[in-house]
Amino acid sequence: FSNFISGIIILFERSVKVGDFIELQSGVTGSVREINIRSTLVTTNDNVDILVPNEEFIKAQVINWTLREARRRIRIPFGVAYGSDKELVKKAGLEAAAQVPWTYTDDPGRAPTVWLVGFGDSSLDFELVVWLTEEAVSKPARVNADYYWALHTALYKYELEIPFPQRDLNFRNAAGVRLIPEDISDKS
Repeated sequence: FSNFISGIIILFERSVKVGDFIELQSGVTGSVREINIRSTLVTTNDNVDILVPNEEFIKAQVINWTLREARRRIRIPFGVAYGSDKELVKKAGLEAAAQVPWTYTDDPGRAPTVWLVGFGDSSLDFELVVWLTEEAVSKPARVNADYYWALHTALYKYELEIPFPQRDLNFRNAAGVRLIPEDISDKS
């Protein structure tokens, strides 16, 4: 009964419509194909059809990526080694954004940018901030992959090092504990 009532609410509110790209709190992400009285058919980007009980649209958080405007801003985090030239990092990031077809460039107020957002354990932490074209909003995994691909290519071009965590280990010889086995130490 609650799914039936929820279906009526969805149909009258029109907060979710056929063709919208949604993300549910349960983790389901995809395009709305049909809204029925008891359930809504959502097709994922992997072409999997999922029948979602309408109650989930009423009781849980729903992100509708295309409710009013499909254009969205995303942030692609990346890091470079300490000592890297920040201006060169910015240049590489902007070049990467220009290489990806999902980058929206028709509005000067929404131009791509690179932000220095933190000082990590092993890296200077940056974000490539871009506004996406309308087509990109329904392809989140592909869009992220394309930006990371372009970023890696641009950072490599300018010989900017992508660091990895490094740890120093210090061993101390505790009283009576031998760090080298006897059979090895006797041969030296």
